[in-house]
Amino acid sequence: MLVDQSINSQNRRARRSPVLLAATVEIAGTPEPVKLRNLSTEGALVEGERLPIEGSTSFFHRNELRVKCRVAWVQGRYAGLAFEQPLEKEQVLRNVPAPRPRVNSPYRRPGFANRPLTLQERRMIEELVTALPISSLD
Repeated sequence: MLVDQSINSQNRRARRSPVLLAATVEIAGTPEPVKLRNLSTEGALVEGERLPIEGSTSFFHRNELRVKCRVAWVQGRYAGLAFEQPLEKEQVLRNVPAPRPRVNSPYRRPGFANRPLTLQERRMIEELVTALPISSLD
């Protein structure tokens, strides 16, 4: 089981933004697709099938962003990348989409009511019951 080390804020110098975006990490000069799980000015958490080995130097790509990094740790399909040079806050924000606005629906589910039937509702039910064919019990 992977322990997402990015959750533990006491171990972090920079705030990480959780995301799920496409990115690439170079392995021996070949870009390999990864999922970017979080991003900060100091580093990133990525998930992928093929990852560089722990301690190696690589390049992280996301859109126009290309950053030299050191692979800090690898655990299964996940790797922590430490950027050689910290990113500017604007670079991080360009690669983290703004949250979608929440839509407040005017619809509310009606609650349950325990009220007696009106005279009109009783007549409608009586008509429905008397109009139904009764099957014989043989």
